[in-house]
Amino acid sequence: MCGIVAYLGEKEAQPLLLHGLRRLEYRGYDSSGIAVVDRRGRLHVVKRKGRISELERVLGSCPLTGTLGISHTRWATHGIPSDANAHPHCDQSGRLALVHNGVIENYQNLRQKLLDLGHSFQSETDTEILAHLIGHYYDQLPEGDPDRLENAVRAALKEVIGTYGIAVIHADHPDLLIGARRGSPLILGIGLGEYFLSSDVTAVCVGAQKVVYLNDGDIVTIGRHSFHISSLLRDSVGFELSELELSEASAELGDYPHYMLKEIFEQPQAIRNAFRGRLDPEEGTAKLGGLHMSPHELLAIRRILIVGCGTARHAGIVGEYLLESLAHIPVEVDYASEFRYRNAPIDEKAILIAVSQSGETADTLAAIREAKRRGLRVLGICNRVGSSVARETDGGVYMHAGPEIGVAATKSFVSQILIFVLLALLLGRLRYLSVGQGRAILEAIERLPDQVDEILQKAGLIQEMAQRYKEVRGFLFLGRQYQLGVALEGALKMKEITYIQAEGHPAAELKHGILALVDENTPTVFLCPRDGVYEKNLSNLQEIKARRGSVIAIATEGDTQIAKLADDVIYVPEAPEFLLPILTVVPLQLLAYYIAVALGRDVDKPRNLAKSVTVE
Repeated sequence: MCGIVAYLGEKEAQPLLLHGLRRLEYRGYDSSGIAVVDRRGRLHVVKRKGRISELERVLGSCPLTGTLGISHTRWATHGIPSDANAHPHCDQSGRLALVHNGVIENYQNLRQKLLDLGHSFQSETDTEILAHLIGHYYDQLPEGDPDRLENAVRAALKEVIGTYGIAVIHADHPDLLIGARRGSPLILGIGLGEYFLSSDVTAVCVGAQKVVYLNDGDIVTIGRHSFHISSLLRDSVGFELSELELSEASAELGDYPHYMLKEIFEQPQAIRNAFRGRLDPEEGTAKLGGLHMSPHELLAIRRILIVGCGTARHAGIVGEYLLESLAHIPVEVDYASEFRYRNAPIDEKAILIAVSQSGETADTLAAIREAKRRGLRVLGICNRVGSSVARETDGGVYMHAGPEIGVAATKSFVSQILIFVLLALLLGRLRYLSVGQGRAILEAIERLPDQVDEILQKAGLIQEMAQRYKEVRGFLFLGRQYQLGVALEGALKMKEITYIQAEGHPAAELKHGILALVDENTPTVFLCPRDGVYEKNLSNLQEIKARRGSVIAIATEGDTQIAKLADDVIYVPEAPEFLLPILTVVPLQLLAYYIAVALGRDVDKPRNLAKSVTVE
């Protein structure tokens, strides 16, 4: 949540900062702002409520000049969206400016301390408190101290309880940029004679060739010609300089009207990327070297815990069925936010799998740390090389799905499921699956990209269908077994981008209260491909029709029986039932997308939401 971009170099800062903010707007879009120190050592701050276009409009008539600057796009936590609450925030002197991602939990105590010292505040935010606190310590330090600003930041952060990723500049130091992180991502981008700080690698690709993913507790001090990293937590600090991967940095919209639609259509390639180099036809198994576990260690697993939030948790629910059916290992899926606070018994032979597209989800990271504290081996499934999940887990699997900009996750969901398929195959081959069964699974996996392509060719038909359902007051999404996670995900997509109330449930729960919601104005999206519970699903479907509810069925090609019962049918190609979730979710993504477009919603930036949830 929220996006930071900062720059120090030889070029004008404003264009680079605005370019970076546009790339980060999916992280927050309640307000935005920019601060630049000009060549005369004067600090200029401009900030506006609303989208970044509002900030650009103001700066278009009165641009800021200077080669040192910070900027921010906000997802509101403390204080309503407003000009005053937008970042950057200044200290009492008005010469120090700061941008911040995260939450300062003890800001009330710090605020009272500063009020007692005579400070006054212009906003409702916790961030302004931090700016004033750094400014307070800055004023206490000797004027000639070359490390004055860094030491002020260090002193202030020692008092802070909470999470932060910050960038700080001061009018007295036109050649200095300070950054620090704890629990909120911050990346140092290094170019030719220029440096960037950002909360996401996509914002630094305009000039950086190398990046450093800062660790919790790190403070980076950047000058015109060098940088230095120290830590609040450790005496000595090492860091890894990584090449900037173009696949991580590039996220152009191209000819698509929205990133969400682009990413839906990128799913065949995302699936290929997820299994490329990981299939072993000779042995009929998967190769997942990133797990860092020997066959003996994999055989010793007796229980698997899966944690995630939102879409990642729904993928985990599909993963639960995959792992239990193919590998015969008991699996439990939990909300990452609940796992941290539960006192559930944990088997010493269990492992935890944390799922997060961004690799920076705060609740998921907290669950990882709790699991490691309790002695569990932790594996990660994430999309971002160098992310916190990738660095804090004992091993894992990268999705390689490429940047996902749309707030409503699409290609990350199918990638996560595919990785669970590979993991279930690997564990299953070590236990119960024959080489022939494994090879058959691999052949079915390789057909998936073309099968998803087939579904995408039906986008026009789904767009027409969306027009008929755009005025409904709510949707029910029903599925069983492998399709339960898809039903939950379909309901989430509908809620996120159309703002229509939608609920996902196991189909068999229909008679246990859900039927009360069925009427002429509440259609049911029923996931009923030809699988092991097909006949049961038809029975449930008839119960809906008996109560005059309309049904949109997601069915297997060639199923003529379903067409006699449902009002509308979207067909998907035939596949093994454990792979069907990768196919059946695609029509649900398109249906939600086209209904949202028909209603005039802001598809890529739905209200109240942000892409990466980095606060608890």
